[in-house]
Amino acid sequence: MKIALLGYGKMGKVIERIALERGHEIVLKKDEFNTYDGLSTADVAIDFSVPTAAVDNISNCFHANVPVVSGTTGWLEHFDEMVALCNEKQGGFISSSNFSLGVNIFFELNEYLAKIMSQFDSYKVSMEEIHHTQKLDAPSGTAISLAKGVIENSSYANWTLDDAKQGEIHIEAKRIGDVPGTHTVTYDSIVDSIELKHTAHNREGFALGAVIAAEWLAGKTGIYSMKDVLNLK
Repeated sequence: MKIALLGYGKMGKVIERIALERGHEIVLKKDEFNTYDGLSTADVAIDFSVPTAAVDNISNCFHANVPVVSGTTGWLEHFDEMVALCNEKQGGFISSSNFSLGVNIFFELNEYLAKIMSQFDSYKVSMEEIHHTQKLDAPSGTAISLAKGVIENSSYANWTLDDAKQGEIHIEAKRIGDVPGTHTVTYDSIVDSIELKHTAHNREGFALGAVIAAEWLAGKTGIYSMKDVLNLK
């Protein structure tokens, strides 16, 4: 399979290594200093860039008739626009806040726990996410996805980085050293606490999941999620 890498930072380099180990070919390594030359020859593109580049990267994939897997966060105000363009161009698209297989299992557990805890008003939910100091957006896309998972399965209506009001989930975002990513969902009451936690040990899990998603998406049209890739629906 021929892969275009859109974004060639730390994650892009790990994705490249794993893709090569799995027998794939890299036909484009796009960063801020080069063009999209070679994109049209790719079977699939993987976008792990920055928020300011993501929309251009994804748009160029749809115009080039190349399905794209995007793990960039911080650009989702344009998500509906990209979905519309994907449908217009009959493209293939997977966007996820986190491609780690473990995190996507964590998402499922989070939703299941939220359904159970919605019956017990004595517990208040909050979240904490810790990432490396180079991460540009806060809270993380993964934390937002976790909050949405709770909101869709409970009476909570919103999340906030500030002090939480009634119906809001407080997210504490920390930037420390070179932490790949730690997310904790806590249900706290007067008598006890319940914690659901995922700790990434390195970037390998994110990269492997992105490559697996790209392998699954190649040759397909439509808009999918990691639930489809991992058959979690």
